[in-house]
Amino acid sequence: MSVEVNNESGHRVDEAEFAALARHVLDAMHVHPQAELSILLVDTDVMSDLHVQYMDEPGPTDVLSFPMDELRPGAEGEPSPPGLLGDVVLCPEVAAKQAREAGHSTTEELLLLTTHGILHLLGYDHAEPDEEKEMFALQRQLLLTFLAGR
Repeated sequence: MSVEVNNESGHRVDEAEFAALARHVLDAMHVHPQAELSILLVDTDVMSDLHVQYMDEPGPTDVLSFPMDELRPGAEGEPSPPGLLGDVVLCPEVAAKQAREAGHSTTEELLLLTTHGILHLLGYDHAEPDEEKEMFALQRQLLLTFLAGR
């Protein structure tokens, strides 16, 4: 599993922890071991530019996902095909604000957002109530199993 983490945000993060989380999520979702994923942490200016350019919405957001080969989860014994999963872009400044409002650490918020972004790359969405229920339950389960194993 190739997971590249680049921190261009100016916020201190444990890049190895984000790579470990990504590997945990991809393993749990039976993504091919040769799949590639990029995680990028950026400042609010860069995130604002991306948000306007790709979502036509003003201001920074917490996480954006950019799928490449549209890989989907595999199954036990039948991983997805190898390929480029895509990019997850995080904004620690937005995550820090959300973390304060939620009563947990910025790192916990960023790990949650990373999981959320990877699920989007794998085709999950939350536009409809049933989709939201499925995605958020899976997101919670994946994050909790990762945190329990650290």
